[in-house]
Amino acid sequence: MTYDQAANLRSRLKTPEQTIENAKTISVVSGKGGVGKSNIALNIAIDLSQRDYRVLVMDLDVGMGNIDILVGQHTDNSIVDMLHDNMPIQDIITEGPAGLSYISGGTGFADFFTMDQMKINYFLQEFEKLKRMYDYIFFDMGAGATSDSIFFILASEECILITTPEPTALTDAYAMVKKILYRDNEMSISIIMNRVREIRQGKIILDKFQTIIRKFLHVETHALGILPDDPIVREAVSGQTPFILWKGKAPISKSLRQITEKYTNGKGLQNKRSSSFVQKLRRLLLER
Repeated sequence: MTYDQAANLRSRLKTPEQTIENAKTISVVSGKGGVGKSNIALNIAIDLSQRDYRVLVMDLDVGMGNIDILVGQHTDNSIVDMLHDNMPIQDIITEGPAGLSYISGGTGFADFFTMDQMKINYFLQEFEKLKRMYDYIFFDMGAGATSDSIFFILASEECILITTPEPTALTDAYAMVKKILYRDNEMSISIIMNRVREIRQGKIILDKFQTIIRKFLHVETHALGILPDDPIVREAVSGQTPFILWKGKAPISKSLRQITEKYTNGKGLQNKRSSSFVQKLRRLLLER
């Protein structure tokens, strides 16, 4: 971490808490791997950052975390280092492109839920600092949900589900929604349909998917938008540059900005929960 970045993070911590609303926590999930979840989460976060929001992405895709690769940067420390060495959370935050901040999860983060109560309390204590530093905190979750990782999803204020039109992806996405709602039927869930070859057909598939959820799970989901199957994405990944920065006028970049615009205009989720992320995660961990 450079001096300038460390100084910037310290200045955020000194900002009077009463002048800043708590950061909104959003879990980005998928039913199966390979649907572009991490890439979409990263690019939405960058677009928000370009709109002058303070945004943090926390990589919780244990064992498969790839935020570092997607942004083409090296991270010195992760959440695992923070927990093992009692590091301040601002020391594991890396500044990415367009003013974005991110935290690497590290392959050992799977041990979080087997750590003693002292380590868990330390994590929650450090995480509490972030609510005064950011407007949005995105959790890039692993595909599916384990009996432990789902606690992060349930403690979040909102959930964004990424899927593709393929039947296997939709089946797994439905199973993911069902698993979340089984534990919390008031969770706000929005959906992004990725890798759509024909936009009109993609909208029909998304509408049918929402109808099935409404019919069998008895909840309303929110359609955030459609992203086209754009070859620019593969070029950007190879170039280790987020696609919205790689080629801002590409079809997928334009569509993603429309999704962000819809979200920030209040047409997406934007529901506030009655308790904070830290309070809810603490309660969920105690109830295990």
